[in-house]
Amino acid sequence: MRFELFIASRYLRAKRRQAVIGVITAISVVGVGAGVASLVIALAITNGFRQDLQDRLLAATANVQLERVAGDGIGNYAALTDRLEREPHVIAAAPAMYEQVMISKGARASVGLLKGILPKYERRVSELLADVKQGSAGELEPNAAAAPATEPAGYPSYPPIVLGKDLAAALGATVGELVLVSSPQGEITPFGLVPKYQRFRVAGILQTGFFDYDNAWALIRLSDAQKLESEPDIASVIEFRIDDIYRAREIGRELERAAGAGFQTTNWMEQNRALFRALRLERVVTFITIALIVLVAALNILISLIMMVMEKTRDIAVLMSLGARRRQVQRIFIAQGVLIGITGTLIGLVAGYVLAWAGGHYHWISLSPEVYSLDYVPFAPRVGDGALVAAVAIGVSLIATIYPSRSASRIFPAEALRYE
Repeated sequence: MRFELFIASRYLRAKRRQAVIGVITAISVVGVGAGVASLVIALAITNGFRQDLQDRLLAATANVQLERVAGDGIGNYAALTDRLEREPHVIAAAPAMYEQVMISKGARASVGLLKGILPKYERRVSELLADVKQGSAGELEPNAAAAPATEPAGYPSYPPIVLGKDLAAALGATVGELVLVSSPQGEITPFGLVPKYQRFRVAGILQTGFFDYDNAWALIRLSDAQKLESEPDIASVIEFRIDDIYRAREIGRELERAAGAGFQTTNWMEQNRALFRALRLERVVTFITIALIVLVAALNILISLIMMVMEKTRDIAVLMSLGARRRQVQRIFIAQGVLIGITGTLIGLVAGYVLAWAGGHYHWISLSPEVYSLDYVPFAPRVGDGALVAAVAIGVSLIATIYPSRSASRIFPAEALRYE
């Protein structure tokens, strides 16, 4: 062990003539540890929110969507889907039709986003059908046999629909019951524009755990969506799953060129830009705010070192009389501050990662999904965040040693030992 580090560690372990110095040193260690643990947990929460939201978004929606610039639908969607699926970086493609509709059952009504799908294609680009927890998504297959409606009795079979869990709860609809879907597009009659409507039988309940989908989405067959919108053999978009989600913008431009003139793409990052920007800003603000705890602990380190220099004035003078250089004396107190910082940092890292793991594993903190789109606080601790937090904590501790260590190195042995 180097001379400076040896003396610094002895000073920290030594019994104090003034107990308050030991108390302040202990508070400094606890303060650094609390700040580091808080930062690790806070960053784990922000990472968890971002990762969980991203995973759920990518599981429920496509990475890239292709649509007409004019918004009039894609007429040759089958051939275009097969052709674009062979493009580089494309894993799968699926046609779909989206429409904002009114869904009602009796006196209850709710606005929903209707998505017409081809199940064999949809399963390749999203996991929506795998999230049907009640009933069955198999009835959405084009050739599936329709089950009889449970109400009203004696009526013919109706096309199937899968409702989001919260949407079904708002309507009071369960599997087997009928709901009325009204399209605002409507039909032109001698009496003007009349909304078009169709009864559907609830074939399943969708539960993704993501509030936006559970509260508003409904799935039907693509052919039924085309009939409801009076748009035969047209899809509103073609959705793609790609091999690198972070190159979605670049791959989208390649798909636009491959599709030809009159097409444009959007991707998951553009559709959720505001959400992820807010999460990034929250991460920065959280880091700055909680880092103040480490700053307060650094002030404690500063105070404890100043008091230690005052207490050890005679010892410093003796060391310098025996040949210790001013640089060595300065490094002794720098080492003391860094040792306090490292000890607190190690304690904080261990406590932070243990608590973050336990919180993520046992789902300690519940949330309101209507507000946060999640029903619990996710934790996702990262090694890189721990390294960043440790570097900041030790760096702040090092800065706090500058003034006390310089003061110690400027002691004159003759003056310090004059009255000894």
